[in-house]
Amino acid sequence: MKIFDTLAVARADILLPVEGLDLTRWSVIACDQYTSEPEYWERVAAFVGSAPSTYYLIYPEVYLNAPDKEIRIKNIKSRMREYLSTGLFKEIEGIIYVERETAHGWRKGLLLAVDLEKYDYRPQAQSLIRATEGTILERIPPRVQIREGAELELPHIMMLVDDPANLFIGPASDHRSDFPCLYDFDLMFDSGRVRGYLVNQPKVEEEILAGLGQLADQKKFCERYNLPPETPLLLFAVGDGNHSLATAKTIWEKTKAACSNPDELKTSPLRYALVEIVNLHDEALVFEPIHRVLFEVKCSPAFEEELKAFFQQQVEIRLHASYEELKKTVNNKEKNEQVAGLLSTQGFKSIKFLKPSTNLTVGTIQTFLDKLLSDRKVQNLDYVHGDDSLWQLVRKGDDNVGIYLPAMDKNELFPTVILDGALPRKTFSMGEAWEKRFYLEGRKLTSR
Repeated sequence: MKIFDTLAVARADILLPVEGLDLTRWSVIACDQYTSEPEYWERVAAFVGSAPSTYYLIYPEVYLNAPDKEIRIKNIKSRMREYLSTGLFKEIEGIIYVERETAHGWRKGLLLAVDLEKYDYRPQAQSLIRATEGTILERIPPRVQIREGAELELPHIMMLVDDPANLFIGPASDHRSDFPCLYDFDLMFDSGRVRGYLVNQPKVEEEILAGLGQLADQKKFCERYNLPPETPLLLFAVGDGNHSLATAKTIWEKTKAACSNPDELKTSPLRYALVEIVNLHDEALVFEPIHRVLFEVKCSPAFEEELKAFFQQQVEIRLHASYEELKKTVNNKEKNEQVAGLLSTQGFKSIKFLKPSTNLTVGTIQTFLDKLLSDRKVQNLDYVHGDDSLWQLVRKGDDNVGIYLPAMDKNELFPTVILDGALPRKTFSMGEAWEKRFYLEGRKLTSR
């Protein structure tokens, strides 16, 4: 592994499945997707069957409360050892240029390891690598249990750079035809296609790192955002997988605390995490909202009255004839308005907040949802990607309520995180659920 310390990245030793494996069965979607849709993961299990697959190396979060949790974690670690010992991987060192087909085109990224010493997920962090959204701390311990002592990591983390001139990923895109192709295949369930290329030309690698160096220039950074000269630099913003990165950070901090020889820490594989880095300005990268669904609302008949009382009557609620009409109302709101949708089996309504409590609609409504949870007036709350999935989940029960939210303008992301800190949790999604990163590449977490 070659480390570029000032840029907080490293060229990693990356594991790829050997030739001959069915890569469509090998690669599965990020573990934090379809968390209220066990039927999706049942389809995955049936499709994969007994074939080698990352399905057996990850823990789908839909099963986090399953009674066989401990057995699942034990089996994951056992399968990692099996795959490593039976030669299912080949190892390469280098940067991988990735192209992923989505509904909006081909999203481009670079696979690198990032330095966890330069990452802080706390809301007001000033580190080189920062979370973009609030971290749900209770989600970290179960993930630590899975990763701690594991011999492999498989990344679904995607980070963002604010690079309008495409200085960082552009050199790889320009020379793609000169690189050897490492993989090129269709992802399961019509989830698009993915291609990967090894950046094996030193000159192109130098251009990539030089581009990243320009983004890391303190003076240019402050000029770009009209900031005071001493403002701490934000180079990478975590777009997807913040809880996985926070888990890796937690284990790294525990490793440091237990280590008596500081020299061992400098090259420890646990200091780094494998991620895909994407340009915020990639045309195929579209920010989608993350909706909310409330299961078994115990105040269901009086839900609107509770909402009005919480916001001191400073809301306007309108009835709509259809889901489509509701979505149009929310998505065509005026620039400074905050409007959300309310779905139930009784109908579709919009909520306009007359005196919002935060700068974003999602932050305003979340304060009310958190109060419902703390008062135990809701059985459970989940975060949902996709308009159709939201409505399907709402229809599963007469006491379910859906909150439809507008999308965030992605150009607001870096300035907001720099000036205000992390956004409310689950503010945005980089694409629909099926467009998320699939597990494919790996990296050893042990030195043996």
